[in-house]
Amino acid sequence: MKNVLYTLFAISISLLLGKLAHHLLAGLPASLYGMVIYALFLQLNWFSAKKVTATNQWLVRHMGVCFVPAGVGVINHFQLIQEHGVALIAIIFSSTFILLTVIGYLSERLLTKQVPNDDNSSMSQK
Repeated sequence: MKNVLYTLFAISISLLLGKLAHHLLAGLPASLYGMVIYALFLQLNWFSAKKVTATNQWLVRHMGVCFVPAGVGVINHFQLIQEHGVALIAIIFSSTFILLTVIGYLSERLLTKQVPNDDNSSMSQK
């Protein structure tokens, strides 16, 4: 129970700071700022990852309950989905492909060390 309260406190602080960041910057949704702040706090060890792991895993396991309202919204607007379904699917797949491509490219550029290879540099001098 102690770790549950600790985790809820950590998430609450992160979401409150996310709301503050949204109020000041207004570029992204407050919840997204909160998630980034939460990840940053965990990375900086300001919150103990060991203490929040079990509660976070339980929350992720039961996350489906959070998506029920989205499913209800889909049913309420079923006529629009029938009319524009192909366009919606095309947009979903193309935006996902673009996002994955950009993230993959950026991660390759930013996360790999670019060490000059002596064999290649000696080849180009010949």
